[in-house]
Amino acid sequence: MREENGLEIGPEEYNDWVRARLEELREEDFREFMEKMLPGVEGILGVRLPALRKIARQLAKGEWEVYLAHARDDSYEEIMLQGMALGYAKGDFAKKQGHLRRFLAKIDNWSVCDSACATIKLAKEQPEEMWGFLQECLGSGREYEARFALVQMLDYYVDREHLPRVLEAVDEVRLDKYYVKMAQAWAVSICYREFPEETLSYLERSRLDDFTFHKAIQKITESLKVPVEGKEAARRLRDRRGRRDCL
Repeated sequence: MREENGLEIGPEEYNDWVRARLEELREEDFREFMEKMLPGVEGILGVRLPALRKIARQLAKGEWEVYLAHARDDSYEEIMLQGMALGYAKGDFAKKQGHLRRFLAKIDNWSVCDSACATIKLAKEQPEEMWGFLQECLGSGREYEARFALVQMLDYYVDREHLPRVLEAVDEVRLDKYYVKMAQAWAVSICYREFPEETLSYLERSRLDDFTFHKAIQKITESLKVPVEGKEAARRLRDRRGRRDCL
């Protein structure tokens, strides 16, 4: 990897280079904003996503495996960069799998999780290989590994071929974690947007708990991409479930 001025950076200097770039780009007002968005997350420097993506692309063009093997986890942004660099780097699932496993274990918030999902596109490139890996993540018992799998599904698998498997996988998740439940609801809403009849049929028999079910209906009815009649059908189903639960 080279700095913008053309100087070579050796493997042992990756972390120092990354931290120096982050310090140059940090914004105090943005840090305060992100701390409100991510309560409880420590080490936020306040670097915006476009700037992080630019750094990650530079890292991905270099000895990215060396970088990931030695990357520091001292800040929110340094962890974010690892997922982004992994996504931008060239390599197939076999080459990236070990790095991906190590990265997932570091995620402790929805922002890092979802940004990584938007960048790591192995599921688009190798859907069958990634599907098995995502099932492992769903069964891991860890909140953000499960969320990663669910967000990957809603990003890359909501199509005619994979829809039944996606809905079945969403329905089988039994992890009582807020950000998992929200990802389940989000996934159902995306399925409904693309395949309303099939997803409505699923919702009529789903085993989603009440919180997740109602969040899914809420996301459907708030979506700008679901037509009025689709929203009304979802509301009627919600009302029927409410009456049933009262019996």
